[in-house]
Amino acid sequence: MRNNVSDLGEVVACCSVCKLISPHQKIERECRTGIPVFLRGEILVMRVSIRAIVVSFILLFAPAVAHADPAPPGGCTAVSFPQPLLGNLAATLCMPTTATNAVIVMMPGSNYNHTYWDFPYAPQTYSFRRAMNDAGYATLVVDRFGTGASSRPLSTLVTATASVVALHNLVGALRQGLAGSQPFGKVITAGHSLSSGIAVNEASAHHDVDGVLLTGFSHSLNLVGVTAVVATYQPAAADPKFAGKGYDPGYLTTRPGTRAFDFHGTGVDPQVIATDEATKDVFALTEYPDGLTSTVPPITNTINVPVMVVNGSQDRLCLNACATTAALQAAEAPFFSAAARLRTFVLPGSGHSVNLAPNTADYQAAVRDWLSSTVLH
Repeated sequence: MRNNVSDLGEVVACCSVCKLISPHQKIERECRTGIPVFLRGEILVMRVSIRAIVVSFILLFAPAVAHADPAPPGGCTAVSFPQPLLGNLAATLCMPTTATNAVIVMMPGSNYNHTYWDFPYAPQTYSFRRAMNDAGYATLVVDRFGTGASSRPLSTLVTATASVVALHNLVGALRQGLAGSQPFGKVITAGHSLSSGIAVNEASAHHDVDGVLLTGFSHSLNLVGVTAVVATYQPAAADPKFAGKGYDPGYLTTRPGTRAFDFHGTGVDPQVIATDEATKDVFALTEYPDGLTSTVPPITNTINVPVMVVNGSQDRLCLNACATTAALQAAEAPFFSAAARLRTFVLPGSGHSVNLAPNTADYQAAVRDWLSSTVLH
């Protein structure tokens, strides 16, 4: 636990927080009245203390990390990261085979879970996580709330702002040593679509990261294309993949058979489309209103670390700015400060989901170059 109560000179125990107290404290306690119980040796002293109540509430609502064995070199470990009111944020920490001081935090966008960054089909080509580990970087792939292995709270509680808070807490935990792992001196956030907006809002509010990778993100929204994609959405409960699994009406997903139109460009492997459909996930409608504030000036102008913006040339959510790398650079430059040292890259022929394009290796190479030459230079 990050909260230390040793300054009380005693150990605080209470029914409301008994599960939050470290398992290494071998304490027997009774929970009868809900009044804090102070244990000193074998003597139980019952008393009501404002100080104890305050500590109890801090323990109850402060985020904690479920500790696990640290990921070995070249290996991965699952991490559960509790957040107040929302439940557990699930993530996987993977280490390269060589020592590193840098970690990339990857959060998927709407309609996706962790598999977007760690694609199970032909991972040697499509797993961005694997490509970054092979390049010598640690990675933390996170499921947004309501998706993957993360908790599924009431959809109205799932907002981009809540994810910004969770991402900020994760960045801090990584710098301290998440789940028993080493502390990281360099933390880079990577987003896709909606989660790029989350990464923008986190970096602009907290200034606690060393680089920001924004994919499927631009200030040039194609409203016609956006409307066409939104028209393919339906309540998750109406989809055969999610029916009968308790999704409330605020959770949405893409209708079966529409993802090739929504997210992909030309020449995509049919098995990629099939795997994308099989692993698709949901989003909460309430994630978008505050998520879209990331494109409102001057939010991005306040980011003071290196930024890379990546899009596909056939991304139907983007206007002409995504036609070429030069066009994207010209369109995005006014929205970033000199401190961002903006780098852009357009992947030819790719749709919105650049990780799943047949030539995604070119984008992976561009990111590696940006990391080594700009972020870590």
